[in-house]
Amino acid sequence: MLDHGAAPPATPQPESGRPQLGSRLMRRKPVEQLISESGQGEGGSLRRSLTMWQLTMISIGATLGTGIFVVLGEATPLAGPAVAISFVIAGLTALFSALSYAELAGSIPVSGSSYSYSYATMGELVAWVCGWCLVLEYGVSVAAVAVGWGEYLNELLDGTLGVTIPDAVSAPLGEGGYINLPALVVVMLAMVFLMGGAKESARINTIMVMIKIATLVLFCVIGFMGIKAGNYTPLAPLGVTGISAAAATLFFSYIGFDAASTAGEEAKNPKRDLPRAIMLSLLIVTVLYCLVALVAVGAMPWQDFEGTEAALAQIMKDVTGDSFWGVVLAAGAVVAIASVVFAVLYGQTRILFAMSRDGLVPKVFAKIDPRTGTPKANVVLVSLFCGVLAATIPLGELANATSIGTLFAFALVNVAVVILRYKRPDMARTFRVSLFPVTPVLGFAFCAWMMFSLPGVTWAVFGGWMAVGLVFYFCYGLRRSRLATAEK
Repeated sequence: MLDHGAAPPATPQPESGRPQLGSRLMRRKPVEQLISESGQGEGGSLRRSLTMWQLTMISIGATLGTGIFVVLGEATPLAGPAVAISFVIAGLTALFSALSYAELAGSIPVSGSSYSYSYATMGELVAWVCGWCLVLEYGVSVAAVAVGWGEYLNELLDGTLGVTIPDAVSAPLGEGGYINLPALVVVMLAMVFLMGGAKESARINTIMVMIKIATLVLFCVIGFMGIKAGNYTPLAPLGVTGISAAAATLFFSYIGFDAASTAGEEAKNPKRDLPRAIMLSLLIVTVLYCLVALVAVGAMPWQDFEGTEAALAQIMKDVTGDSFWGVVLAAGAVVAIASVVFAVLYGQTRILFAMSRDGLVPKVFAKIDPRTGTPKANVVLVSLFCGVLAATIPLGELANATSIGTLFAFALVNVAVVILRYKRPDMARTFRVSLFPVTPVLGFAFCAWMMFSLPGVTWAVFGGWMAVGLVFYFCYGLRRSRLATAEK
């Protein structure tokens, strides 16, 4: 009989005793180790300075504005007036995943977000895939939002000074220009603010968030006066397929709520505040999105949204007959979209910080500046990468690429909740998903459904991105992982 107390046979690699490839790919990082390393980086540590209010503002800052100010023009031609239903479906999908995020953020309050949750539950390879998806999700999202920022900047310049930035330097190749300079500029500005420190950055973000909430409320008040009942019919001219396609595109608009979970190592009381910030921010964002969408499609025929990335400013001008209100909306949008760039860029740097600390990406991403307590080199490198993307790639492809990366990562978070509940039932949890396991199962199912609603070209881009990531992992991360070095 096999002696279960004896060491396993060393047949595969008798000289080194090195674990087989399968076990190396499945090695998990204990929750306790994740928490014990919290805040630690190369040459310093992150500083705990963020309150629940600031965490909520980071989450709203990363979310509110993107779908309304930028992607609404992409989604409305797909769904027609039913785009408001698409927002509800995308928000419902986000809600299921947000509940799972809230539970895990309260249990494992670290910077890696869903990457770290996957590492603790499904092993290193799945964690790497998730982290690589997050790099796509956050990095490309920054670029996509920055592209839309340039559209509203032109609206603002036109309304105030009577000038616009020439297409040659405000549009990428293939859309009438050579480089999108405004998109590059807003990413660089966000980089400068982020290097000042988490507490200082959070203050700036809070101011920008309050401005954009006020701007959207103002739009609803003025736009309501221009609603024509005929604009709501037919409600769904392209049917259920159009609604689901628009919802998949609009899911890009909800990625911000998980930005709060990337601040787990800089929050004062993460186990209590992270779940609250995630849920509160999602509620505020969803209500505002749906209200603005209903007013927008009621005030302007859905066909007119085609190719319009500054639709809200146009509606304000049309309803009032005065360009002043369009200028006000454009000014608010410039601030609003800048805050999205700022908050999402913050989340990207913190995820790479966690991956670097685990040895899966180069150490430079975990190097902490002792004066500011921020990963400065990380911020610079990520900003340059996102800035180049924003300056050269059209908006539509960026939005879809972000959506598929987000949906994949969210699906894994729902799986992680189920695994951790069964493997660690007694672990302390400050927030628990209700109706378990139905809620995370529905969250996974909705994410899968919306992924398959995206076009084939998006899947091709995603497959190529995953292939590059796996090559990097097997050539670099597999051998340099801290768990791998601990086994030697």
